[in-house]
Amino acid sequence: MTTSATVEAVWRIEQPKLAARLTRYLRDVGLAEEVVQDAFLQALERWPRDGIPRNPAAWLTRVATNRALDRLRRTVMLDGKHRELAIDLSELEREMPDIEAALDEDIDDDLLRLIFTACHPLLPAEQRAALALRMLGGLSTPEIARAFLVPEATVAQRIVRAKRALRDAGIAFETPRGEERRERLAAVLEVVYLVFNEGYVASAGLDWLRADLCSEALRLGRSLAALMPEEPEALGLVALMEFNASRFAARTDRAGNPILLLDQDRSRWDWSLIRRGLDGLNRAMALTPTPGPYLLQAMIAACHGRAVSMADTDWIAIAAYYQALALAAPSPIVEVNRAVAVGMAFGPAQGLAVADALQDEPRLRDSHLLPTVRGHLLEKLGRTEEALAEFHRAAELTGNERERALLLARAAGGDV
Repeated sequence: MTTSATVEAVWRIEQPKLAARLTRYLRDVGLAEEVVQDAFLQALERWPRDGIPRNPAAWLTRVATNRALDRLRRTVMLDGKHRELAIDLSELEREMPDIEAALDEDIDDDLLRLIFTACHPLLPAEQRAALALRMLGGLSTPEIARAFLVPEATVAQRIVRAKRALRDAGIAFETPRGEERRERLAAVLEVVYLVFNEGYVASAGLDWLRADLCSEALRLGRSLAALMPEEPEALGLVALMEFNASRFAARTDRAGNPILLLDQDRSRWDWSLIRRGLDGLNRAMALTPTPGPYLLQAMIAACHGRAVSMADTDWIAIAAYYQALALAAPSPIVEVNRAVAVGMAFGPAQGLAVADALQDEPRLRDSHLLPTVRGHLLEKLGRTEEALAEFHRAAELTGNERERALLLARAAGGDV
């Protein structure tokens, strides 16, 4: 592995932990993110020349902490009006623990505090999710933009405004309790869900699957479920992630190329994760007569998990669950997936009718998902030329190189 690749790998693992740890002391999510980014830029500059430190996480934490202290000192010197900041700075310098000794102390609590802070109800929903994805998932602005199906400039503006609002309001860095915790749960679950999805099918880059993001989302989801064991949607989301994570070994070949669900070797699925997902699903369903969006998606994933082969899949049930999901949480992405399920349950013509109704949907204009599904359904109907054109259009829209290669192969009439 090259030094730059090592820095990137360390960034993916350590960035959320560093940001959470420093936010605890700095009480400013924007400043915490800035100093962590400064530390990684220094790593990119120094490690190729000086070698990779014995403990990269400790090195980065020390550099980021020193950078944070420098920034606060300079702010106090430049603006005499910041007397309260001078007091905070002196307290921070006294209280800052030994960095290496504190690397793993309370990190789970810090991450939970950070995600609940980023999802404060003071912020609009779209700002909460964008900021938390940036801080906790280490996602870039383009990756977040693809996750939300919005322009990059819009995401960048949301993140800047969210940081400013939290800083100006002096929001406490804490895990809320009682009713306040429940009020923020939907936004928190959305962030965990989007981080997992970005790892499950990476929106950009060389890898189709980013297991590091999926593992982090699953860890955060389990922490939330342990914190709120009576919340069916928290349990449902964890079950959904466990079902999907069970397929990791079967989703790519040895070269990292995608293997679609229809073609996967199910003997490579992790059946212990599927059993764990089923147990969580059953606990969640016992808590509510009306399944929410994550519980409904877990029920869909369970249909796949229970099927030992594609022929055994209960597509009629899946189509019904997607219909319920479209009512509970309407979105164009749900409709795209419902088109697939309807096509499998009732024939490609009916599935194509669902997909065709989405062609004027503005939120799908820059997404590869709809042309991919239309291509699949058109192919099933024997409308080959139209199908190949749709696969070619989808290839132009995707930002992931592995997925682009797969779609181009289908656009060329290849047997994929």
